Amino acid sequence: MSIVLGANQYGKAEVRLVRVARSGDRHELRDLNVTVTLAGDLTDTHLTGDNALVLPTDSQKNTVYAFARAHGVDRIEEFGLLLARHFVTGQPAIDRATVHIEEYGWQRLGPHSFQRSGGEIRTATVTCTGTRAEVEAGLTGLVLLNSTDSEFTGYVKDPYTTLPETTDRILATAVDAHWSYRDTELDWEGAYAGARGALVDAFVGTYSRSLQQTLYAMGHQVLTDRPEITEVRLSLPNRHHLLVDLTPFGLDNPNEVFVATDRPYGLIEGTVRRADDGTVGPADGRGR
Repeated sequence: MSIVLGANQYGKAEVRLVRVARSGDRHELRDLNVTVTLAGDLTDTHLTGDNALVLPTDSQKNTVYAFARAHGVDRIEEFGLLLARHFVTGQPAIDRATVHIEEYGWQRLGPHSFQRSGGEIRTATVTCTGTRAEVEAGLTGLVLLNSTDSEFTGYVKDPYTTLPETTDRILATAVDAHWSYRDTELDWEGAYAGARGALVDAFVGTYSRSLQQTLYAMGHQVLTDRPEITEVRLSLPNRHHLLVDLTPFGLDNPNEVFVATDRPYGLIEGTVRRADDGTVGPADGRGR
């Protein structure tokens, strides 16, 4: 029986970085979580322990901090491209570098005062080889709720079905969305804001007969509004809101009082892409 080494990669995960840009009295704050993953000619270190081609993960961490000082952190897509290209071009044994960045939002309270935002986390994943760079952007934890204009009827019923049909329900979710760009030379802020806005607009404007229908509408709206995006991958947990039975207290409940449950929950996932576009997203195993 022959035994061989399969696909492998290594890197430094979750490098926490806060960058303060000091320009007079008004400061800019960027709060990031950076993961670097490298792949290439790493057979010897696995089979014999020879580390001659291994860049220590501690060096990768230090590079993140040094680049933040030398180049700044204006846009996470550009910062990720700088890092990924550096690792691919600077290490002969490495043929693929992936940098995944999460950005945590802060709300400005004054010239140098901030409050941590409670909203979604912005993400970017950059994958570079010697000849190609790909950028995926996205967000996690965008919590949305429609208090009406949602129903769920006509579904399969088997001996274990107890869920009653409803023509008026609360639809709530925490959106995880990731989208792929055609190019690496873009207005990153405008592209992100436009994609996020399209997701929200579609959720608000869609009369939902299922969360699957809403998922498709959201992806479709992003691709319609943003020609620079090739596909959208969505994960939508169904945050159930269950009507409370108030009859023991002599009260009716005309769809007004609910209990919000966090588990178990339905999980709806799907990809919406351009049918005529052969572009593929970043490679698997990119550390998110």
